[in-house]
Amino acid sequence: MLDILNDNDNHLESRIMPVIVVPDAVLFPNCPHQFDISGNSIITAVRKAVGNDRSVFIIYNDELIGGTQKFKNIGVVATIKQVLRHPERETVHIRVMAEYRAYGEINTDNKLPYHTVTVTPAIEIEDEVNSADAMNLHDKIFSDVIPKVNSLDRRPKLDMKFVMDRRDASYGSMLDSAAYIYPFELSHKQEMLNCLSHKERAMLLFKALKLEIEFAKLDEMIENEVAESMDAAQKEYYLREKIRVISEELGDADSPESDAEVYRAKIGELPLDESVRKSLLKECGKLAKLPFGSQEGAVIRGYLDVCLSLPWGKKTEDNLDIAAVEKKLNQDHYGMDKVKERILELISVRALVPDIRGQIICLAGPPGVGKTSIAKSIAEAMGRKYVRVSLGGVRDEAEIRGHRKTYLGSMPGRIIDAIIRAEVTNPLILLDEIDKLASDYKGDPTSALLEVLDPEQNKTFTDHFMEIPVDLSEVLFITTANDTGAIPAPLYDRMEIIELPSYTYEEKAMIAKKYLVPKQMERSGLSSKMLKISDTAIAKIIEDYTREAGVRSLEREIASLCRKCAKKIVSGESEKISVTGRNVESFMGKAKYKREEIAKTLNPGVANGLAWTSVGGEMLEIEVAVMEGTGKVELTGKLGDVMQESARAAMSCIRCRAAEWGIDTDYYKTKDIHIHVPEGAVPKDGPSAGITMATAIVSALTGIAVRGDVAMTGEITLGGRVLAIGGLREKSMAALRSGISTVIIPQANEPDTEEFSEAVKNGIKFVPVKSLDEVLETALSKRLIKNLEKSEKVGKTDEV
Repeated sequence: MLDILNDNDNHLESRIMPVIVVPDAVLFPNCPHQFDISGNSIITAVRKAVGNDRSVFIIYNDELIGGTQKFKNIGVVATIKQVLRHPERETVHIRVMAEYRAYGEINTDNKLPYHTVTVTPAIEIEDEVNSADAMNLHDKIFSDVIPKVNSLDRRPKLDMKFVMDRRDASYGSMLDSAAYIYPFELSHKQEMLNCLSHKERAMLLFKALKLEIEFAKLDEMIENEVAESMDAAQKEYYLREKIRVISEELGDADSPESDAEVYRAKIGELPLDESVRKSLLKECGKLAKLPFGSQEGAVIRGYLDVCLSLPWGKKTEDNLDIAAVEKKLNQDHYGMDKVKERILELISVRALVPDIRGQIICLAGPPGVGKTSIAKSIAEAMGRKYVRVSLGGVRDEAEIRGHRKTYLGSMPGRIIDAIIRAEVTNPLILLDEIDKLASDYKGDPTSALLEVLDPEQNKTFTDHFMEIPVDLSEVLFITTANDTGAIPAPLYDRMEIIELPSYTYEEKAMIAKKYLVPKQMERSGLSSKMLKISDTAIAKIIEDYTREAGVRSLEREIASLCRKCAKKIVSGESEKISVTGRNVESFMGKAKYKREEIAKTLNPGVANGLAWTSVGGEMLEIEVAVMEGTGKVELTGKLGDVMQESARAAMSCIRCRAAEWGIDTDYYKTKDIHIHVPEGAVPKDGPSAGITMATAIVSALTGIAVRGDVAMTGEITLGGRVLAIGGLREKSMAALRSGISTVIIPQANEPDTEEFSEAVKNGIKFVPVKSLDEVLETALSKRLIKNLEKSEKVGKTDEV
């Protein structure tokens, strides 16, 4: 091993000097370099160096060895030759000469305004440079490889004169000069600078130069292939242009070839996935090869027109201002707190997680409560396009997924059609009346909706007509239903159900005053100076002219009133009209509904029940007649199987407890019982009338009347237990409308009453019960204690 630095003994000592990190160059010993520096600390360091011995430590990468202040890579000690300041820029241009390799360690106790390092020279190893292998490698580099590199086209040249001028210095200097002058990757240059062995450094240089030759061959091969493809493309372009000119001369301006070019241009402008683009271009290729007037050409044109009409990449920005959205929803709709709260939650989450998948919301409730209109208001509040898709009566799967494009008259399904109509990829799509879907031999549309309404699957929804995936994950789907029981379980499971209850009298009055009356007056061309409708008139219309869960009929009645008033004003009968509770009948005619006074007690055998229907709750009066006979039981009123079973369960329960309630234990042998539920043309089913039928039977057998201000609902068991039921909110609203003051409910349903409106809570007393005994104690006008005592005495006598 030979010490290369023995001519400059002072270089062997460790020294402290400023450090400069150069981010875009690797310096080698005995090679000049010039670059710009900026920053007050670096410029100050250079000035101090010039004032001392002009020495600085220069390194390419300032990465440190873990846990130390030592630089990981070797740098160079350089002498500053010239310093020039730019007159118009805050930078300094310096020229340096690199002297020798060195290790650097940052001084941590430095108090100067710039960084300094302790520099230790790196001793180079001149190992076997005169050996046969070393000389052979030297010849390959300088006589073979470097000339080949310099002969390559469009590749950098290596200045041999610059290299050979340093052969007198040392073999290592020649290698350093070649590594410095040629534009290798900086990481390769740093690897050569770090290498202290001349033999290993020569091998690194050899490999780097050979790699450049291989790169040049690869570039040449790529260029040749590109040239060949360009020649083919130019040939194809020439032939297509020739065909186009010939078609124009023949008057065939709409030839398949010209149409295909138009479609290709449109496809090129759209932000499509590569697979989709490839599929559409394939169709264009088919079209271009078809003869003029081909029937298949019309099919392909129709297909491409539909595909290109989709709003690829177009979307609207969501309005994430919660206060503004809430204000808009409150402005358009009264109440509906659950729906509004859920939408505000959705917007809040979207503000925090912009790329969250869309949730599927189902608004369930009776007709006329505003399910469709609130969906439109949600779209306007969020700044989304709104599209409504009616599903009522849809029974063909192709209505959802589309028809195959090979069929005559084929078209995409309703979902893709809605996206096209919206002209954006993230609209709000309302799937109206999802519970009215039907199925037949053509397929089941509810099954086709499973993919559409599943956030995990609809990212790649494929319509049968399109045959390419369409992303529906950014669409906000809202569905509506009257009866959630009619929705298949797999589809029901994919939606978040939000129940919209029937409106109370107070809510109807407020909606009519704030929304319906102004809306219908505007439609009829009436101003507030021409027509005034008092609160008492609105109350009269609600009570005497409508019977509904929503406000649809109420709006029709108000519209009718406004039309009659408009007629009077136009005909000159009146200039201004004021409608009050006293004169509303003169406009509306006789009342359609009269509220009957609730009797304090009903006839024995009659009880008030409550029923749920898809249009809201209803009062359900049950009648029981007991006659001399042979024990027959008659059930009438178009009762379903479940309701008939409830009646038989009630009969068996009473038969087991007959002695306790003072009922003749042989009644089932000597009496015929007829249970009837009025409005016999209306189908009725469900278990919730169990306790009502049991109460009516007990009333008929004992002769004790049921209280007229009491209504009840609940399922009965053979042991007399009362089980939970559904639809309690709608049933309670029906009881309130009918003037009922007490409602008997299953104890398991008691938590449901917490969500009822204040009007229902204040107007009705809810009595939760667990057994039929508690029901009878509340419902019957007289208690059964006397009869119970009599049965106990009879029981003792029998025992004697």
